[in-house]
Amino acid sequence: MDYHRLVKECLKGRPEAQRQLYEHFAEGMLGICYRYTKSMTDAEDVLQEGFIKVFKHLDQYKFEGELGGWIRRIMVNTALNYLKKNSRYQTDLAYFDTSLHPVSADNPEVKLLAKDLAELIRQLPTGYQTIFNLHAVEGFSHVEIGKMLGINEGTSRSQYARARALLITWLRKQNMETKNETYVRP
Repeated sequence: MDYHRLVKECLKGRPEAQRQLYEHFAEGMLGICYRYTKSMTDAEDVLQEGFIKVFKHLDQYKFEGELGGWIRRIMVNTALNYLKKNSRYQTDLAYFDTSLHPVSADNPEVKLLAKDLAELIRQLPTGYQTIFNLHAVEGFSHVEIGKMLGINEGTSRSQYARARALLITWLRKQNMETKNETYVRP
């Protein structure tokens, strides 16, 4: 797909080009929005709000880097803003700056499908889920996350460590349950 041409057509206000851009990126961006919210309805709201911003600010895209990456960043920022302003997420979106026990570098030996892991991540408390997604999935540094969320870098690191530790615990528990089911004799 010729993104340069497509962006130019969108900037001219051509509905067909806008529809094509939306249809090309919507499914993948919905997955990103869903990673940060607790329901598909909320994810769809974030997606729509995000695409409004995409089309409103498309003139700011400078054709440096991938268009999908530029749209992705808008979706992530839109999701973060949605979490901050939506009262349902306010109590869960708390960041505590406390010390933690060290997290082991050991990874549980369990085979998971990507969708199973994504579902476990979605079960994390919203604050943990948000920071885990920003760091482990989106690749933002803790400094960047701190600036995005208005927290200090250490808080981001500790929340990430807590999220990671909780996921490891859940994975180990799931692995043990799977082993027990496998070895149960009739």
